Amino acid sequence: MISKALYEFTTITIPVLILSITLIFFTLYQYGIKKSRKEKVPLPPGPRGLPIVGNLPFLDRNLHTYFAKLAETYGPIFKLQLGSKLCVVWNSASIVKEAQKEHDIMFANRDVLAVAIPASYGGTDMIWSPYGEHWRMLRKICVRELLNNTRLDALSGLRRKEVQGMVKDIYSKHGNSINIGEYILVTMFHLITSMLWGGTELEKEDKNVMVSEFVKVIHEISELHGQPNVSDFFPVLARFDLQGLGRKAKRFGSWLDQLLENVINQREKSLNSNIKHDDFLQVLLKLKDQEDNKSTLSRTVLKTLLEDMLLAATKSSSTTIEWVMTELIKNPEIMQKVQDEIKEVVGMGNMVEETHLLKLNYLNAVVKEVMRLHPTVPLLMRSPSASVILGGYLVPKGTKILVNVWAILRDPQYWDDPLMFKPDRFLNSGNDYDYKGTNFSYLPFGTGRRVCVGIPMAEKMVPYLLASLLHSFDWKLPEAMELDLSATFGLELAKTTPLLAIPTPRLSGALYA
Repeated sequence: MISKALYEFTTITIPVLILSITLIFFTLYQYGIKKSRKEKVPLPPGPRGLPIVGNLPFLDRNLHTYFAKLAETYGPIFKLQLGSKLCVVWNSASIVKEAQKEHDIMFANRDVLAVAIPASYGGTDMIWSPYGEHWRMLRKICVRELLNNTRLDALSGLRRKEVQGMVKDIYSKHGNSINIGEYILVTMFHLITSMLWGGTELEKEDKNVMVSEFVKVIHEISELHGQPNVSDFFPVLARFDLQGLGRKAKRFGSWLDQLLENVINQREKSLNSNIKHDDFLQVLLKLKDQEDNKSTLSRTVLKTLLEDMLLAATKSSSTTIEWVMTELIKNPEIMQKVQDEIKEVVGMGNMVEETHLLKLNYLNAVVKEVMRLHPTVPLLMRSPSASVILGGYLVPKGTKILVNVWAILRDPQYWDDPLMFKPDRFLNSGNDYDYKGTNFSYLPFGTGRRVCVGIPMAEKMVPYLLASLLHSFDWKLPEAMELDLSATFGLELAKTTPLLAIPTPRLSGALYA
């Protein structure tokens, strides 16, 4: 009887039990899949693209305005498929704040452009190298050794000499129109090279040729960095350099490398002389000779530091100053207000000195407002070192991140009358809108660990040059010329049409001598 019951249990109940358990596990498995799908974090929304090329055919030349329009449809964070690269665009200060507050280190890398590699010693300079020990060493040298207040103050005499030389040269051309952007770029080259290595000791004619070549090279580099490049969208094809942009970048990189090699060689030959040098190159050479730095501070590292400061300071500062002069010529009542302030602080019997700058509150407000409306770098580039959830969306490791600084600086959520030129908005604002990127609605120099290291230098040079231009001269457009405020997208957001203006002296002729 027992054996019969056991038989029935084993032949009937066990199969039923197995089937039931199987059904239970299957049900739980299906439930788990559905739950995991529900819990899976989606990618940001974005427009549909085409197979293989993604959204590339639909991109507008002016990416900053194109992205701002897409944000109206897809929100403050959206994705684009650019060839084989996933790109995520941030258009809101709230997204930037979340990224920096919660994932600062994760977003400390940059997606290196293909054309940047041959022109930056393989992407090993401070601008492009990945976040890590090498990058921290470069930044530490810049912050502690080169761009500290003591070092910058020690070089004030060099800046004074170059700025007064610029004023004197403009005076010799008064009554004629000058290209302000080009003029300031050349002045910045002389000023920066004086600070970096004491200037270039060449005959006047040879020096003019070199400066002319530098201006051409820096314009070409800026243009190259703003061009769509197949090598960036399909990295597997980068070795073929289908558009030839890499070859161009290599040529410009070689020109800059030769310039720096000549400068360093010349300095090394003069080390045994009694000539005293007090510039950035001398500081770097002393650091290089220290025992602790012999293995890390190579000749190539020296050149990357010099090149970064030369390129970044000259082009960005000249672009900003050209925009300031454009807005002031467009708004003569504001120009007059700036000139009245300078007159009160400096006096009509003196030239502007750096010691005057801290008292020029309205001029500094004008500069901040221009950098809000016309940020030098419209898009910041980042790349996460690990997958991150941001704004409720998944941002995978290695994604190309573009921070639309231009859109953030014009966001009506943070700015009243965002399209209007209103410098007064920055008066009495204290440190609410400094250049360090701590206020995420105002980040013309970037934010986080990658914030521009050259802020202390820019804070001295840009107002100094502007105050000197505005105190020494009145400015007007050539007859029948209209003011053009259109911008061309690139590495910098430069004016499409160069600003031509006629200077008229405001001071006694003896001051220009």
